[in-house]
Amino acid sequence: MKKNQFDLEHLKKFADHTLNYAKKIGATASEVEVSYGTGKNVSIRLGNLETLEINRDKGFSVTLYNGQRKGSSSSSDLSDQSIEDTVDAAFNIARYTASDPLFGLADKELMATNMQDLDLYNPWDISIDHLIDLAKVCEASALDVSQKITNSEGASVSSSEGIFIYANSYGFLGGYPTSRHSIGCSVIAEEKSMMQRDYWYSSARHVEDLESPESIGTLAGKRTLSRLGAQKIKTCHAPVIFEAPIAAGLISSLISAISGGNLYRQSSFLLNSLGEKVASDHLTIEEDPFLLRGDASSMFDDEGVATHKRLLMDQGIVNGYLLSSYSARKLGMQSTGNAGGAHNLIVKTSNKNLKDLMKTMHKGLLVTELLGHGLNMVTGDYSRGASGYWVENGVITYPVEEITIAGNMKDMLKQIVTIGNDVYRNGSKLTGSILLETMSIASS
Repeated sequence: MKKNQFDLEHLKKFADHTLNYAKKIGATASEVEVSYGTGKNVSIRLGNLETLEINRDKGFSVTLYNGQRKGSSSSSDLSDQSIEDTVDAAFNIARYTASDPLFGLADKELMATNMQDLDLYNPWDISIDHLIDLAKVCEASALDVSQKITNSEGASVSSSEGIFIYANSYGFLGGYPTSRHSIGCSVIAEEKSMMQRDYWYSSARHVEDLESPESIGTLAGKRTLSRLGAQKIKTCHAPVIFEAPIAAGLISSLISAISGGNLYRQSSFLLNSLGEKVASDHLTIEEDPFLLRGDASSMFDDEGVATHKRLLMDQGIVNGYLLSSYSARKLGMQSTGNAGGAHNLIVKTSNKNLKDLMKTMHKGLLVTELLGHGLNMVTGDYSRGASGYWVENGVITYPVEEITIAGNMKDMLKQIVTIGNDVYRNGSKLTGSILLETMSIASS
């Protein structure tokens, strides 16, 4: 961050003040997170500026403990008086909350001590005019794909940077600056009074890792064009490929099922799965918090606990859960450094690309878009609206829409045939397309 903005030293002093005041008024333990960020975003439609946003956010949240009682409060005012008022509010809340013997900071011996630079900060010194120009180039590239692309939902370019500190009364203090940039475009194609839309985007911590606005626009245009002439299909059971961006959602569902909150609440279809084989041999997932420029990279979690690189799932066998300190205590286990979620999940791929996956499938459905949120986390029942392409003899024959795919996640995980090498990188779940042996496909 620039020196005339908040820097690490400024935030450290703020955190120290907060923790010292919490101790002064009687808190037995406390923790604080302070953050400051700036960002700018432009969106254009049909060559004209639609929105221009410039934001500047700051704030802090404090959680403190009065014995086994817990209180939390937050504010966007970083003045000294606000610190004391916010801490007082949290302490008063703690006076009235129910006592819980599992409340408290994460175990002191688990705090991170090794701090490395994971290359998460790359500010983009770019003018608003240049952002607008890039958005126009992206949209124009999409519109140039075909005369059948007749309209646009717009193109956008955004850039943000920020810095944060987490500290607690053990004396732990850690923080670092981050950045995030993105370019995206969505357009509409028309043929015989039928319209279709699709999009593409690229997101990265470093500007140099972004796809070019021309390639993003061109791909958005081609994806949209390929959906023209979509048909319905007869209800059937058939193999299904989840295209890589959609496959990331399947991995998210799996991760939710082995996360502490769902496990201790008994609201997961993978209860008591540690050490059990719950998926096919083709599913191996590594968690790597130390991935340079990673979307979810960090040396410590939201509680200051050190993160670790580990094999989360090995050939379908659950090697570990994702636990915060509280969920770990509820389960009689130890925090895994996952307060706040998973850190960069890398799904092992085969040497097959998407075309190879379609050849392996021979006949079935390639899903490129899902609608709704149709997963029952307790039973694993899965049902989603979908669209994509029907594949015959290993090649796409026509686009399809207005269908529903259904199954049960416990079966779906075991029916993974192979995972493609077309890895989707716009997020923290790095996976290729996933081919499933069979699902129920219904025409709506």
